[in-house]
Amino acid sequence: MTAFSPLSIGPHTVLPPVVLAPMAGITNAPFRTLCREFSGGRGLFVSEMITTRALVERNEKTMQLIHFDATETPRSIQLYGVDPVTVGKAVRMIVDEDLADHIDLNFGCPVPKVTRKGGGSALPFKRPLLRAILHEAVTNAGDLPVTMKMRKGIDEDHLTYLDAGRIAVEEGVTAIALHGRTAAQHYGGTADWDAIARLKEHVPEIPVLGNGDIWSAGDALRMMRETGCDGVVVGRGCLGRPWLFGDLVAAFEGTGAAAAPTLREVADVMVRHARLLGEWIGDESRGVIDFRKHVAWYLKGFAVGSEMRRRLAVTSSLDELRAGLDELDLGQPWPAGADGPRGRTSGNNRVVLPDGWLKDPWDCSAVSADAELDTSGG
Repeated sequence: MTAFSPLSIGPHTVLPPVVLAPMAGITNAPFRTLCREFSGGRGLFVSEMITTRALVERNEKTMQLIHFDATETPRSIQLYGVDPVTVGKAVRMIVDEDLADHIDLNFGCPVPKVTRKGGGSALPFKRPLLRAILHEAVTNAGDLPVTMKMRKGIDEDHLTYLDAGRIAVEEGVTAIALHGRTAAQHYGGTADWDAIARLKEHVPEIPVLGNGDIWSAGDALRMMRETGCDGVVVGRGCLGRPWLFGDLVAAFEGTGAAAAPTLREVADVMVRHARLLGEWIGDESRGVIDFRKHVAWYLKGFAVGSEMRRRLAVTSSLDELRAGLDELDLGQPWPAGADGPRGRTSGNNRVVLPDGWLKDPWDCSAVSADAELDTSGG
């Protein structure tokens, strides 16, 4: 039995207390299916980020992104928005049309196309705007739980997470996830787990989830023990490793060792992932093309030559992908060191913000009128 308590997200009990982080272009229905299968259906698996204006306007691409498999429960959707009224409308639409069972709000995205409009990790600096968005979301959500994900702040000179946490509690947010980095760090350096512990002490009324540098199930257990957080959010650590969620279940329940698949087993998962994408998109070739970005993550650490890696990264059919994989030495065991960091690691970036954004945390007039016109999902 686990030594950790179940995570409560409104009426939903999450055990083990593990959440798949929303990742643009990654955590679509096919990838969530793989992660859920490996976990035995345990955990919480969040959709990729959805722009609220695009949802309200029923953008065709956005309506596909909010599709949930019939076996997904609870259905968890993450929203991005900077206009309280639009966020409120999007939440009301989700409730009225029964589109999800849980709503997460994104205040953590550090990419320039989001922060330059005052969104994502830039937004909590504007305390009144953050409060207004949370108020509209919670008010319109009815019985649906509303959570939020955020970073420490814009940079070390503009930390916002403690103020944001208190505002969240006051506005009725159900739980908070904190990525222990600033926007300026992007994904570089080391996540500040001490900040997660400080936030937990600051807002004891609601669950706090920790995010950042969870590369193995052991990291998740260590984060919870060191910070006292109520659950973990796993992002880049599962790229090319959906079986990490099986490892997490085993670790929390103390039932087994981490998975160490051979290259043959990894190849089978790769083909299934590409097939699921094709079925979801409705076109095999487009599914395989969308899968290409996952190839390097799945093959990390294995002895695969650069030319073969290039070939596999330009495949456009399942037969071509399978044939290429079959040319490899599929008997290779799981490579040492492959459980370490993966995905983006750049850091110490200048955060792109609207003009005058940092002059006054109480002045919200700098929010751009087109801040929610981007429908790419962040």
